[in-house]
Amino acid sequence: MADTKQVIQVAVPRPLHSVYDYHVDGDMALPALGARLRVPFGRSEVIGICVSTHVDNPHAKTKPVSEVLDHDAAIDSELLDLAQWMQSYYHYPLGEVLATVLPSAARKGSQLEIKPEPPPDIWHLVDPSLISPRAKTQQAVVDHLLHMGDAQSGEALEAAGFNRSMLRKLEGIGVLERKVVSVRHQTSEALSPSSEQQTAINAINAAVGFNVFLLEGVTGSGKTEVYLQSMAKMLAAGKQVLVLVPEIALTPQTLARFENRFGSAGMVHSGLSETQRLQTWLKCRAGEIKVLIGTRSAVFTPFESLGLIIVDEEHDSSYKQQDGLRYSARDLTVKRAQQLDIPLVLGSATPSLESFYNAKRGRYQHVLLTQRAGGAKMPRYHTIDLRGQSLRGGLSDTLIRVIRAHLEANGQVLVYLNRRGFAPTLVCKACGWQSVCSDCDARLTLHRQPEQLVCHHCSLRFTLPTHCEQCGHHDLLPVGMGTQRAEESLAELFPDIPLYRIDRDTTRSNAQLTAQLEKIQRGDSCIMVGTQMLAKGHHFPEVTLVAVINADAGFLSPDFRAPERTAQLVVQVAGRAGRAEKQGDVWIQSYQPENPLLQKLMSQGYRGFAEAELSSRLQAGLPPAQPMAMLRAEAFDPTLAREFLTHCKAALESAAGSQQDTATVEILGPIPAPMARVAKRARFQLVVMAATRSALHRVLASLGQPKTHSSLRWSIDVDPYDAM
Repeated sequence: MADTKQVIQVAVPRPLHSVYDYHVDGDMALPALGARLRVPFGRSEVIGICVSTHVDNPHAKTKPVSEVLDHDAAIDSELLDLAQWMQSYYHYPLGEVLATVLPSAARKGSQLEIKPEPPPDIWHLVDPSLISPRAKTQQAVVDHLLHMGDAQSGEALEAAGFNRSMLRKLEGIGVLERKVVSVRHQTSEALSPSSEQQTAINAINAAVGFNVFLLEGVTGSGKTEVYLQSMAKMLAAGKQVLVLVPEIALTPQTLARFENRFGSAGMVHSGLSETQRLQTWLKCRAGEIKVLIGTRSAVFTPFESLGLIIVDEEHDSSYKQQDGLRYSARDLTVKRAQQLDIPLVLGSATPSLESFYNAKRGRYQHVLLTQRAGGAKMPRYHTIDLRGQSLRGGLSDTLIRVIRAHLEANGQVLVYLNRRGFAPTLVCKACGWQSVCSDCDARLTLHRQPEQLVCHHCSLRFTLPTHCEQCGHHDLLPVGMGTQRAEESLAELFPDIPLYRIDRDTTRSNAQLTAQLEKIQRGDSCIMVGTQMLAKGHHFPEVTLVAVINADAGFLSPDFRAPERTAQLVVQVAGRAGRAEKQGDVWIQSYQPENPLLQKLMSQGYRGFAEAELSSRLQAGLPPAQPMAMLRAEAFDPTLAREFLTHCKAALESAAGSQQDTATVEILGPIPAPMARVAKRARFQLVVMAATRSALHRVLASLGQPKTHSSLRWSIDVDPYDAM
């Protein structure tokens, strides 16, 4: 009996690079490749994935499979191939890669069956006066419906961040009325494209097989209309479309535009419940959802007949997973499009230098939209030299005058500052002591409302000291500028103007963000102050002025990617100005206005900046000139982390020598990370660069699974985005 047992290989969700042999008892059907199995592992049972059914080892001592959960594959052959490619590219255990591909409910063993949905419904506003004036969330629902025309579908309200229990509560007190409808949407007609848009649409629609299009369009140029009209052809042919967006906050407004055009669309992001995510995953696999809009993890969704992938704001850092399996969703769309032999559109006003480089080398087709839609003018750029100026809450007298002029002309003003809190540090005026985190090598940020010191790295919170811990002096000074301080200063300067602060402290939910944006989009004169949340994708037709408080930090950072990120943010936030018929102005405060990168950005736009920065990168041999990986290690004992990476360096150098890659591989470090200690753990890093990707992956693969101390954490980050 033992000689006839069927042995299979199973990948288990553990940080182990091996797959494991199990046998299937005679009364159990042989599982399909990609099926979920419950198997014994150590002292427990886990849910793994069958990765091979042809194991020629009938005499091996194996444990039996406890249960086969799926009749068919849970992970189809295309996603299984993608997972195996990710294992070798990101040097990450296959079992954990496969666990990332599956929705969390499927990882826990939920049945893979599509459940019937309640019929679509519409919620109508009946009597908004019945809500309590102190019920802010209820008021946000009412404001949203008033903005959207008094009625909206339940799905759209959920996408905007309002849950069903809240809607039912408002129905119960007579504020709302719910009606079941048989038709979900009346689809809208396509807009008449400009000549540039039509050229882009024609190029994408003419694509046969795998093609990557870099759609570079200035802010407000109508990239979304190009997406929509390119999608229409695919949908008419019975194909499905995947659209990736960088942030949850952008999903509802994108969903609304796509629903208005095509009648329905699905969405997936981390704000949905496990059941909702699983049902969307299953419906896409079955072909029931034709258009899926999602954030990073949507790249792992299976499709019955995927015909086109679109990545909006392809440059955005949100597409890079920063812990665990450190994958780039943008890069995975290239791999999936190649596997499926379908076109891919990467859209941005500020393309990543990697995509820009691929377009220059002819790997991607570069399609340009140089004009704003509807004849809107591009914003005018101005700089303010801060040297020698006295500031009021971080604002120069020049900028205050400019803001006042735009408000008096009934314009809206957007003040951009990519730093939360009131002030980035608290300093003693007597001895220079600064408030620092007890667990990190980081200064504490002063917050108001509530008044406290917060570490933005480990999230520890401290009460505000009444005196200096070093000399006992009582005069402690907030130094630097955060969004709370900017808000306070602007409120004092313009007390009669509505002021909205939008950052992670004020908009922790989709509903809060939606409520803020709807008040702004009424068009009344107002001031917005916020972080990069304001820079991404929002349409503010009445904004005539964008003020960038301080652009210097990014351009002067030792991180080689910082100038690129800073230029992208400046251009993206500047793109909020002058999107309708009104002229927009962008004013940038700087202590170094003659900085050549800033000057290049202002005089030649993002294209000029990208050309100059790419040239510098190529000369220095930095990505995208050659590939890079970063090994990170952290431990409570700094010696452990440093010695581990020193051992890794020796192993990598030995492998490079034995494989004749010594001349093409460069290994730098180990050195302390830029933030050397976080949450009491010392952090070190080792950089590996190579002339070719094959050389890089050969030496990284040689590491295998090195032995580590139980308290040490380590990772390999291929194509790192953040040097922190």
